[in-house]
Amino acid sequence: MIDFKGVHYPKAVILHAVFFYVRYAVSYRDLEEILAERGVAVDHATLNRWVVKYSPLIAATAQAKKCGTAKSWRMDETYVKVRGRWTYLYRAVDSFGKTLDFMLSERRDTAAARRFFKQAIAANGQPDRVNIDKSGANFAGLQAVNVILKFKGNGQLITIRQKKYLNNILEQDHRFIKHITGPMLGFKALHSAAATIAGIEAAHMIRKGQFGANRLSAFQQFAALAA
Repeated sequence: MIDFKGVHYPKAVILHAVFFYVRYAVSYRDLEEILAERGVAVDHATLNRWVVKYSPLIAATAQAKKCGTAKSWRMDETYVKVRGRWTYLYRAVDSFGKTLDFMLSERRDTAAARRFFKQAIAANGQPDRVNIDKSGANFAGLQAVNVILKFKGNGQLITIRQKKYLNNILEQDHRFIKHITGPMLGFKALHSAAATIAGIEAAHMIRKGQFGANRLSAFQQFAALAA
């Protein structure tokens, strides 16, 4: 359960504001105006604090509660601007397009790729195979994970594939994230970017039905993750 004690607004107002920001392509000033039209006076700086504080907590619950995923993965990275510079958003989906994991990194190298794969495996279990692009860093990162698996002695290594067409489903999935981050006009700090993207990914998981057959609305599912 996420703690909302000490805040000066009702929990429902905060959750509506956070959900609207991470689900739709709006800026903080747009959202401030939208809320004002509904009788809620809150400035854009406060909205930013809410998103940065609560999005990662909701996303962590989403990761824990999402339905099981397939053992065939697609992994790639896309770009997000932070402090005027491009950073790398590592993302992975399964063969059905369900979100597996994501990680924002200032660098695109073997260490970052290895860290992402270890994080994704810890959250989702070991895949049978992973499709990646022609990136040498991603290949080396996955090989490093296989070395660790080999020394653990379980006999099960991850098959590495590099077939471009297999990642089409992930390329399409990137577009939703870019559509939402576009109006944000870049981020001022890596931690706030990572926090906001976590919320966007959680909302996207709801959109993709990753919490099973659910008669709740998208917002109700989002709010349930904070309950």
